[in-house]
This record gives sequence, structure tokens and C-alpha cells, in this order.
Amino acid sequence: MPRSTSPTDQAPLPGGPYSQHARIGGTVMAAGQVGLRPDGALAEGVAAQTEQALRNVFAVLAAGGAAETDILGVRVFLTDQAHFDEMNAVYESMFSVPYPARTTVYVGLPAGLLVEIDATAVVEAGS
Repeated sequence: MPRSTSPTDQAPLPGGPYSQHARIGGTVMAAGQVGLRPDGALAEGVAAQTEQALRNVFAVLAAGGAAETDILGVRVFLTDQAHFDEMNAVYESMFSVPYPARTTVYVGLPAGLLVEIDATAVVEAGS
């Protein structure tokens, strides 16, 4: 099956040689999204960056034909362990039950970025 993508202006455009999302059959993978608004402004604080990163994830997955309820797995990359509870509260408020599987790890990100989130969704191959 061929890989396809369809960019959206509802999330920041990629800053390198990658797509906002890629789809093969019914699997849609969102590239890592940070707390940048589509206009390029950075949200302030881990809660606002988490919310914006998830809005970006949902937007790029939607461009690939997937909805929040189609998300199978999420990876969250945080720069500081002290931000976990704040990120988790926002995350919980933005996902429906049953929640997707999730991995959270602590990493280094470029200055100012506190969180990065990617996700994989599965939809019917013909949709």
C-alpha cells in the first residue's frame, strides 16, 4: 500500500523533511507536535503547550481521516518530571474514555518547548 499525506493549515507546518502525518491503509501516524499554534506562536506553560500540542495532533490526524476516538496510542515527551501532573490533567480532559494507550518519557527539547506529543490512529482503510 502506498504512503499518503495531506497537509493542514490547522497545525504548524513541518520544519524539516517530514510530513504532519502519514497514512498507509487504515493506519494514520501524527508526527510529533509541540505547543506551537498554527500561526507559529508558542503557548506559555506546560498546560497550555500540552493543550496546543494535542489540538495539533487532532488536526493533523483529522487531515488523514482520523478522529480522537480512533487514536490507539500516544507518546508524550516531557522535559521535566515536575510537569507530569499538569500535563496529565490536560491530557485527561482532552481524551474520551476508554483512553488510548500511552507512553510518557522525559527528554531534552529545543529551548522553550516543554512537551511534544505524537499519536497513531487506526481507521477503516476505505475512509
